[in-house]
Amino acid sequence: MGSPDVRIPTATLRGVEAVPVTVEVSVSGGIPGLSIVGMPDTSVLEARSRVRCALKACGYKIPRLHVTVNLAPAEIRKTGTAFDLPIAVAVLAVTGQIPLDSLSKLLFVGELALDGSVCPPRGAVAYAALAEREGFSLVCSEQTRLPLALSTGAYGISEISRLKAGVGELPLLGTRLGANDLDVGDGATGLDFSDVVDQDIPKRAMVIAAAGRHGMLMVGPPGSGKTMLARRMPTILPPLSDAERSEAMLIHSVAGQSIATLERGERPFRAPHHSISMGGLVGGGRPVMPGEVSLAHGGVLFLDELPEFATNVLQSLRQPLEDHEVRIVRVDGVYVFPCDFQLIAAANPCPCGHLGDEKHECTCSPARIAAYQGRIGGPLMDRIDVVVDVHRPASTDVIRGSQGVGSAEMLDQVMAAREFASWREAREEAHYGTSTQGIARLGFEPDASTFFIDSAERLALGGRGIARVGRVARTIADMDGHELVSRDDVGEALQYRSRRQL
Repeated sequence: MGSPDVRIPTATLRGVEAVPVTVEVSVSGGIPGLSIVGMPDTSVLEARSRVRCALKACGYKIPRLHVTVNLAPAEIRKTGTAFDLPIAVAVLAVTGQIPLDSLSKLLFVGELALDGSVCPPRGAVAYAALAEREGFSLVCSEQTRLPLALSTGAYGISEISRLKAGVGELPLLGTRLGANDLDVGDGATGLDFSDVVDQDIPKRAMVIAAAGRHGMLMVGPPGSGKTMLARRMPTILPPLSDAERSEAMLIHSVAGQSIATLERGERPFRAPHHSISMGGLVGGGRPVMPGEVSLAHGGVLFLDELPEFATNVLQSLRQPLEDHEVRIVRVDGVYVFPCDFQLIAAANPCPCGHLGDEKHECTCSPARIAAYQGRIGGPLMDRIDVVVDVHRPASTDVIRGSQGVGSAEMLDQVMAAREFASWREAREEAHYGTSTQGIARLGFEPDASTFFIDSAERLALGGRGIARVGRVARTIADMDGHELVSRDDVGEALQYRSRRQL
């Protein structure tokens, strides 16, 4: 018969992490069948049919006994199809159809097709990280795509018939980036700011936003180039660091998204439609999944036609913008998703889109304009640092195919500003320590400080508004290599405040 009880390590996804789970199997007399306990959801319960068909297709014997499968610990809800492979391995081991050697040192995850082939489930990066942390070797589908750092020591399996010779005969997974994954994706690859002509002021605003990681809103008529500018934002951002890349790949893997572009170091660019729900934007659902703000972690979240988004959806961005994480509370606990993204938004000035356009007459009433602009909401606007007008480009420049400042030159400006800021912050940390915080630490010239105080009083800026104008002014000074913020830096930063405030 084989061993009366078998324990196979596996895991379940909870948020962006994989939680260890043990598949315990026991056989007994009675009506033949397969029972799964341990708080499984519907997708886990359906594994009974998949496992039975897969075993039969690969030539294994279906035990004419009652097989009980327990997913321990039983207090955690189990979701997903990754339990198919460990359940099948446990059933084969308990009935003596495969060797038991080294099974306790392997972490099995995978979905089974009816013909016995093993398919990769979502969250492979999370499972690989758990296996490395717990000292296991991961066994998953040979089609699984893993980053190089996590693929060492992982085994790939094409179908469960390969288990007849023992797990020691399985091939190492290695790096599995295929030719299709190395093609140019849907991100910013191939895009360049030189394609956008006659938009020098918005381009400078984008350099400032990229250098200081500021949120940005572009306001202009249709066809002025707002979307073109936004889609080229990742081309002036530095490549992902190792830590940022690992976090981004983890989130995308849990969400079932491709990690090929992240593996190349490209920052994510997410542009959800304005009909998106709150759960789709910040995360949620059953099972709880990361939203667009988390998928944009380390990259850019572009919201086109900002006033067209539902009001409750827009206001749900307020906390993620401040805390850089989303906390979703459910009955079974709290799910935390990181979301350190850069917000880029675009909006028309009015419903018809031609308010302030010299070549077109606006047909909207003042009440409609006020209602349209008010849909964004004051609290969210207060969290956007840079607001810039985007005017319609000159027809001659567009037709003649003129070229503006390119991404390479703008990237050099961003990198120089960030390097100067890092040097300045390190020097201030060594000189002042942590005693000086907030606006005082930004370093203003005397006349710039006086001008800033007078402007804040005149414009009735709140505490958050003062802090954000100060940060933008500090970024402008870093771009010019100034150790102290000048009056001109403050003046330019004030020009990027919301037009309704000015």
